[in-house]
Amino acid sequence: MEITHIEHLGIAVKSIDACLPYYEGVLGLKCYNIEVVEDQKVKTAFFKVGQTKIELLEPTSEDSTIAKFIEKKGEGIHHIAFAVPSVQDALDEAASKGVQLIDKAPRGGAEGLNIAFLHPKSTCSVLTELCMEGDK
Repeated sequence: MEITHIEHLGIAVKSIDACLPYYEGVLGLKCYNIEVVEDQKVKTAFFKVGQTKIELLEPTSEDSTIAKFIEKKGEGIHHIAFAVPSVQDALDEAASKGVQLIDKAPRGGAEGLNIAFLHPKSTCSVLTELCMEGDK
């Protein structure tokens, strides 16, 4: 699999507004984008650190994946996202090597990225996201 860089780290939080003072006031980062991804029932906030982003994930519904994650494990790192030239090619390669897929095909994510997830049961317990710009 060809990974070009860590695209972002996803961090589950109960409230983006409650976290902004830490990320902006203490760490000195600038939140450059906040958006709601309706089909994932999540509100996201992005900060850039070099080439990598930090994505805060706030649930917008009690039945969202992020709400369930926070209920089970608490706030904290939710996933790591790797940039790849083609999400579908990376999914196909992962599947051919026995990795359990959450998504069998790319879908739309925050910031217009095409994304797909690999199941943590096959990735050493780390939820792994593959993402890329464009429509591959």
